[in-house]
Parts: sequence; C-alpha cells; structure tokens
Amino acid sequence: MNYTFKALSDPTRRKILDLLKEEDLTAGEIAEHFNMTKPSISRHLNLLKQAELIWDERKGQFIYYSLNTTVFQDLMKWVLQFQNQGGTGNE
Repeated sequence: MNYTFKALSDPTRRKILDLLKEEDLTAGEIAEHFNMTKPSISRHLNLLKQAELIWDERKGQFIYYSLNTTVFQDLMKWVLQFQNQGGTGNE
C-alpha cells in the first residue's frame, strides 16, 4: 500500500491515471499531454506499475497502459473502513 500512496502523491501520476480512465494509451500518447521528456514519463509509468495501479500489454510494436481497477477497489475498501468505524480514534 505504501507504493500506492507514493504513486498517488504526485500530480503528474494522478493526471496519467485520469487519462487512462478514459482509454488505454501508449507511452507516446500519454507523453503528448505533458511538457516533459519521454524518459520522465517512463519513470512515472514505472512507479505506477510498481504500485500495481496500471498494467502494460504489448500489442504489436506498441505497449499499451491501462488502469488496474482491482487496486483502486482495494484502496477504497481500506479507506471506507475508517469511515465505517465511526469513532475519532480518541476513545
């Protein structure tokens, strides 16, 4: 879960996740939305993969990135546990 929070802490990585919410994209297509080098985008994508927030799949000459919705579901369950406890933690 630490990788997940680290990955989500960066606004560039959050924007990449927003882009992938719409459709699967290649690294080049993702890079078109940012004013940074492709190696920088690659580092962001690798961190997102380490956190298992995205998957990559080779299709012909290209690697497509897509969201791993299972991790988001697990994260939401974890967050909702705090809401469902109802206490402030100061009891």
